[in-house]
Amino acid sequence: QVQVAESGGGLVQPGGSLRLSCAASGSISSADTMGWFRQAPGKERERVSCISASGNTFYADSVKGRFTISSDSAKSTVYLVMNSLKLEDTAVYYCAAEPNWALGDHGLWPTVEEYDYWGQGTQVTVSS
Repeated sequence: QVQVAESGGGLVQPGGSLRLSCAASGSISSADTMGWFRQAPGKERERVSCISASGNTFYADSVKGRFTISSDSAKSTVYLVMNSLKLEDTAVYYCAAEPNWALGDHGLWPTVEEYDYWGQGTQVTVSS
């Protein structure tokens, strides 16, 4: 079992920055793939960024160049640094863990349905 908990959300003006943290505990290991997703009202949950066992990363086109994912070596903490925030970044952000997913090292990432462990989410609101 893996427990995942997000923190760091809040209210920020357009152009501002936030850093989200994801604390993972339980049977977490460096071999796990971790991901950040977001869900805006009335929309489906979408993949924002992922990091693989070896540190390979994925970013959605909408956040490339603005968001950065990182983790410690044990994957016990995963960060999402969000810069140049836009109104359309407003959403609930979720952290997810998928144990022993090796395909991320080859650019193949788990879908929403394939992630086994999810946090409760943290609200990010971008507003002037």
